[in-house]
Amino acid sequence: MENKHHHWDKIFSSTEDTRLGWYEEKPVELLNLLNKIDHWQGKHIFISGAGTCTLVEALLAQKTSLILNDISKKALESIRTRLGKQQDNIHWLCQDISLPITENIPAIDIWIDRAVLHFLTKEEQITGYFNNINKRLTVGGYALFAEFSKQGAEMCAGLPIHQYSVEELSQRLGTAFKLIDHFNHLFINPYGDKKPYIYALYQRIS
Repeated sequence: MENKHHHWDKIFSSTEDTRLGWYEEKPVELLNLLNKIDHWQGKHIFISGAGTCTLVEALLAQKTSLILNDISKKALESIRTRLGKQQDNIHWLCQDISLPITENIPAIDIWIDRAVLHFLTKEEQITGYFNNINKRLTVGGYALFAEFSKQGAEMCAGLPIHQYSVEELSQRLGTAFKLIDHFNHLFINPYGDKKPYIYALYQRIS
């Protein structure tokens, strides 16, 4: 089986950003959820799979401090090149997010996951992912998810995925988290394909 790092490096090396199946010119739905958080500007925001997303520039424009993680070194190199000198408030992390975060990173105020969690299909991977949230997200902080819904795709980028409902997200986060908002969104990818997503925002209350 192909190494996961190599799989994603190959994708980000061989495909233009605007032709990636998850490309969004403007991450409108994510920003709408962020705007439900009081004074989110200037917070420490962790992106669990940064890829080459345009969300990075949108957040930097709001004076946030970013922790950008991706399993692909090529994806992070692409963001570095794109940002040029605009990197003062960024901490870089390159790892499989289902494994424990051992690097010393700032405490996380807001955890953002757009289309990363659903690539973790084994129970131990999913458990490891949520363990990272529980260990790294501050009490009072927020977790924001955008995943393939139960009506969504079963494969993406040549890999099987785990579809989500808001009920499963709530169950996996547990009683330490309160659901703030959620909605279904039909994402139209660059090829014109319709991809049903579930978006959800939670606050950690204990």
